[in-house]
Amino acid sequence: MATKMYAGKPVEVNDEGFFLDKEAWTKDMAPEIAKEVGIDALGDKHYDVIEYIRKRVAAGEQLSMRGMGKSGVVDLKEFYQLFPGKPLKYATRISGVPKPTSCV
Repeated sequence: MATKMYAGKPVEVNDEGFFLDKEAWTKDMAPEIAKEVGIDALGDKHYDVIEYIRKRVAAGEQLSMRGMGKSGVVDLKEFYQLFPGKPLKYATRISGVPKPTSCV
């Protein structure tokens, strides 16, 4: 475990940078986390995905690539374009939620 500073606030994260407490996250932290994973700027569609992820996690649902593609928020192609490389891993990390079990 480590402590990182985002938007001027200390946050406990695991060794991969995922928040240990999703309640510690604020929207102001998202751009800083995005830069750590190589995304320079977040647009409205990024925030739509982040909001969707946070709602699903709050409801106790498991996240998956297939589920994201069927979400109605983005299709898989757009998900990869918004969060290149490892879309589910990067999107959940930027969203301030714990690492999904489906992420390797």
